[in-house]
Amino acid sequence: MLVILMLFTILSNATPTKLVVRAKAKDAKFIGSSIGGALVVVRKTTTGEILAEGMTQGSTGNTSLIMKEPHERYKSLVEDNTAKFEALLDIDEPVFVTIEVTAPFNQPQSSVRASTQLWLIPGKDIDEEGVVLEISGFIVNVITPQTHESLSGGKSNISANIVMMCGCPLTNGGLWDAEKIEVKAIIKQEGELLTELPLQVKTKPNTFEQEYAFSKAGNYEIIIYAYDARTGNTGVGKVNFMVSN
Repeated sequence: MLVILMLFTILSNATPTKLVVRAKAKDAKFIGSSIGGALVVVRKTTTGEILAEGMTQGSTGNTSLIMKEPHERYKSLVEDNTAKFEALLDIDEPVFVTIEVTAPFNQPQSSVRASTQLWLIPGKDIDEEGVVLEISGFIVNVITPQTHESLSGGKSNISANIVMMCGCPLTNGGLWDAEKIEVKAIIKQEGELLTELPLQVKTKPNTFEQEYAFSKAGNYEIIIYAYDARTGNTGVGKVNFMVSN
């Protein structure tokens, strides 16, 4: 009975404390429902105990507010529907936590992990814009050739779908200008480098492509990378396939 009473007393002293976490793509917008969200895990740093976990949900945010308007101190970049993960934690004393974000969660070949640490203080909410973790990179999905496909010798199309980590599009002359991003296919046969082939967006947004003539039969690997020298954003996709005579 005494133990139960003590436990009730401890729990009754706990104070609900709100924590909002967001993931924002570098040089782009917030990672939300349209790309599958970001996985957020909040842990007690000293023990590794998980205090909260879940996915960011909501929109990528207001393009003009995030990408075009001047940023000022204390000026929020978010609106009510901007993607976030929100937790309500019952704590009775300050807790040092590690916040870990994996994003975009539904793109495991391109997802990256970012983390930070901070003190949570009972009753002192961290909301509004909340804790924002930056996610660097590009999502790179190789379209052709397909994995373990067998191609006939001769010309074949090499292509990849490439977008920002929030899913924002890469188009020629657009806000995220495809013509200013270096995209190349590193082509290897049996481990030997054959060439580095530049890829460009031609007819379809986000689709970087170029034809290449495969002259020899054998096992091939293509590594497609994207690089923006202005921001340092990078992304890579890989595929293995075969060429027959």
